[in-house]
Amino acid sequence: MQSIELRQDELDFRTREAFKTLRTNIDFSGDDVKVVCITSCTPNEGKSSISFELAKSYAQMGKKTLLIDADLRRSVMRLRHKRGRVRLGLVNYLVGGADFEETLCSTDIANLFMIFCGPLPPNPSELLGNRRFRRMVEDARKEYDMVVIDTPPLGSVIDTAVVAKCCDGAVMVIESGAVSRRFARKVKEQLAVTDCRILGVVLNKIDMDGKGYYGRYYGRYYGKYYGSYGKNSETAAGR
Repeated sequence: MQSIELRQDELDFRTREAFKTLRTNIDFSGDDVKVVCITSCTPNEGKSSISFELAKSYAQMGKKTLLIDADLRRSVMRLRHKRGRVRLGLVNYLVGGADFEETLCSTDIANLFMIFCGPLPPNPSELLGNRRFRRMVEDARKEYDMVVIDTPPLGSVIDTAVVAKCCDGAVMVIESGAVSRRFARKVKEQLAVTDCRILGVVLNKIDMDGKGYYGRYYGRYYGKYYGSYGKNSETAAGR
């Protein structure tokens, strides 16, 4: 097994709570939901960051979690590690060049393990559709409490539809104000064809401090409530 140290973003309170809510909502989808794929409509909507933070959230609550980077076309997950060499990844396994255990990476986050994509192949859909990928998912299902799979944007390529057939559920990430309702509905219909349960949608990159409704209402609510709570706590401690 390989070993790496990860780059982690410092999240504010609202963002941390949002990921806890996402994790809880997935848990409430049923105890049979153990393998979840994350996709989006277009590139740059933040699905890889959502995948990483969701997996980290599960790991932090004590669940043995595996994050698989199945975006074999334009992986950004490889930028997550800052120390330690990743020699073997998902592609190496899919072409028969490595065993499952050899592709695994232990991380400096307790309970979190990762499989990076490896070298970018010329035939991603064919590789993800072969029996070795299905076998990997089944092996991971037995060994881990939760498996999160980061997949390419379904609005661009069909890879996610192939992966979704092996999953218990799928989550769509949509960037606020960047994708039309018609296009999002079309992507959702493509996902539904796989017979994979659509667990819900994550609305990402919302301007919480802007002039829109969400910014005014939730920004004022959280600022007032938690700001007052913090002040009261400090006062009580001073006494």
